[in-house]
Amino acid sequence: MKIKVVNSSPNELPKFATEDSAGMDLRADLAEEISINPGQRCIVSTGIKIAIPPGYEAQIRPRSGLAIKHGVTVLNSPGTIDADYRGDIGVILINLGQEPFLIKSGDRIAQMIINKFERFEWNQSETLDETLRGEGGFGHSGRY
Repeated sequence: MKIKVVNSSPNELPKFATEDSAGMDLRADLAEEISINPGQRCIVSTGIKIAIPPGYEAQIRPRSGLAIKHGVTVLNSPGTIDADYRGDIGVILINLGQEPFLIKSGDRIAQMIINKFERFEWNQSETLDETLRGEGGFGHSGRY
């Protein structure tokens, strides 16, 4: 699949880091550095616009290194970019760490994955099929 992209940033286009990488790293496109204090959130521009084919979405996900080293993650994870959106990909980051976190233009801030999805219609019913789990919710499996 080929996806049309407009890159208004000085950064290279996102790319797969390895042959088996699922996502591409997105980089910050900033006029000046941003410092995110603990508990603070902000939207970080990437300077990237894409045209996703109908039936697909882009998901914006955290980078594990930022999460474990600094406590910085994508707030609405995964963030969804719909096929009809044509604006700048902005990433909502939050600092859950203990120290302020500095973002510079070109820093890798998130990863993007393209997924196919299915549209569906509701089939309203009075009952659902029975399963072994039934209505067992959080912790039902006994693991937590």
